[in-house]
Amino acid sequence: MESDENCLKQRLEELQRDLSKKLKFENAVSSLNSLLLHHYPSSSPSIRKLFYSVICRVATVLKTRYTSPGFWAAGLGLFEQAHGLVSDSSEKTHLKSCISQAKEVLHQLNNPTQSSQSTTPGGYLFEGHLTVDPEPPQPQWLVQSNLLNAAASLLPAESSSQAGVEIGNGSDTAASTLIQSLIENFDDTLIPMLEDGRAAPRVPPASKEVVAKLPVITITEEELNTLGNDGECAICKENLVVNDEMQELPCKHTFHPPCLKPWLDEHNSCPICRRELQTDDHEYESWKEREKEAEEERKGAANAIRGGEYIEAYAASKQAN
Repeated sequence: MESDENCLKQRLEELQRDLSKKLKFENAVSSLNSLLLHHYPSSSPSIRKLFYSVICRVATVLKTRYTSPGFWAAGLGLFEQAHGLVSDSSEKTHLKSCISQAKEVLHQLNNPTQSSQSTTPGGYLFEGHLTVDPEPPQPQWLVQSNLLNAAASLLPAESSSQAGVEIGNGSDTAASTLIQSLIENFDDTLIPMLEDGRAAPRVPPASKEVVAKLPVITITEEELNTLGNDGECAICKENLVVNDEMQELPCKHTFHPPCLKPWLDEHNSCPICRRELQTDDHEYESWKEREKEAEEERKGAANAIRGGEYIEAYAASKQAN
């Protein structure tokens, strides 16, 4: 009995390794499906946990590496069968989310026109990859910019048509909607803009050349043991396994390459320390240099003020003595 369990354990570990190889993925999922059906109900708790771990690995690989509908269809079948077999409530919940995500991805892959016109509350597609987190909210400076642009384009049209803005009687004109939005965002939008003088420009995507030169490392068993339970990709939040390929940023933080690229295109900063990468936008890079110089000047002025206050306080104490 023990030898049979050891053989099953070795086979599951072998399948887990095969999942990282594109040519072996579908066969590995098919074999896992068969083993799940025939052995899971009679397996020990430790083997059941191993089954669940390998199934979670299937979900991770699908989200971070493969976009083929055939691969997602295979994963969906596995998730549905596993959901009907497991009894742990947390495992059932996670598998249910895997099923929903697989169905959503298959729908979007099979209906690209509809997918481009819709957004999903649990993630958004980027070059065929469904992200783990919802699409991030717009930064405050972008909200500011959009409001001002709307005002600039709207007010001339309103004045030329002599439509007027009848806020008092509740008319639903575009101008009244805009003004209401400005009022609601007064503290977060208008005041900072008056204090700062102008909004910061939107951060462009990271330079393609810089991203292409980022080193790719392979996780070894020794490195995985060093990382322990903290070994995960900070973007997709999935635990790392041996032979995972990770791309390293200049700050030395590492992430799955398929996770990192869309993140850098959207945010252009390390998800952990927020350090930005160089961009191809010369205007933005010049703005960053000017801001850096201005910050140094502000620090110098603040230090000078503090120094003057210290000298005055010192002189006053000398006079008092």
